[in-house]
Amino acid sequence: MNTIEYRHYMPGDEQELVSLWNVCLSQDPITEVRFRKLVLLDPNFDPQGMRIAAIGDTIVGCFYAIRRLLPMIGTELEPDKGWIPFFFVHPEFGRQGIAARLLADAEDYLRQHNREKMYFSGYAPNYIVPGIDPEAYSSGAAFLQKSAFGRLYTAVAMDYSLVGFEYPKEIRSLKQQRISEGYSFSALTDRDLVELIEFTTKEFNPDWGRAIREGLLQSLSMSQILIAKQNDKIVGFCLHGAYEGVRERFGPFGVDESQRGKGIGKILLYDCLHNMRAQGLHGAWFLWTGEQSPAGQLYKKVGFSVTRSFDVVCKTL
Repeated sequence: MNTIEYRHYMPGDEQELVSLWNVCLSQDPITEVRFRKLVLLDPNFDPQGMRIAAIGDTIVGCFYAIRRLLPMIGTELEPDKGWIPFFFVHPEFGRQGIAARLLADAEDYLRQHNREKMYFSGYAPNYIVPGIDPEAYSSGAAFLQKSAFGRLYTAVAMDYSLVGFEYPKEIRSLKQQRISEGYSFSALTDRDLVELIEFTTKEFNPDWGRAIREGLLQSLSMSQILIAKQNDKIVGFCLHGAYEGVRERFGPFGVDESQRGKGIGKILLYDCLHNMRAQGLHGAWFLWTGEQSPAGQLYKKVGFSVTRSFDVVCKTL
């Protein structure tokens, strides 16, 4: 019987890992380019955290644990938290204790760095999926539940077809009404750039400010970012194409809490969808929102439909 070796990532594992990933995570395939960008080039990547099971030169399983080395904002390193962005074991080697051993190694790695909680997944910036999809990966979900991971909440992915999209007349009227009241709606310009990054970072999520900043340094265009202002102050924003340069990927999107209930978000959302359709795109999608949240309810009213559900789970170490 061949002996299973348990070790950490070593240079040269990349092709094997990507190949095995695509066998195991069939609903979330990856290319070597995306693996490089999302994993190897992540500033938080530590080879010791990527736990691997191999037989000879063949990798049969992987559990990837990560901790924050670079703060998302300020000096905050979330010192109590660690994450598992992905894990997989070749189906031919299931039920041999490989996943349990790799998880134990990942837990030991995080404990050595004084982490108290392990999440699957919820990791920013380079999460692959928000959490475990129990429909797509029932055995993985059962394994996490058996391993004492508890569900924190469920996130949903939504999709919207832009085929046949038309800007509703009632939204045009609402937009004109808000403009008459002193609001403005436009694409981002340089004069608003610093304010927008501060607004998204402080009022919503540091990852959103990062996504805008890094996106603009790569392939994101200023015309893909829309803002709403009142009295020359940004009160809302909406964009597409911020993550990995995928233009059909919608978001992030937010409106100042004090401005909600006025239809500002609805206007921005339709403006963005119109912008996407005008570029020839046939669909809009995103990975993460609460189905019952105000944003989730707005998406549903517009016509977005839930396409996947993910359980964000956590284990105390």
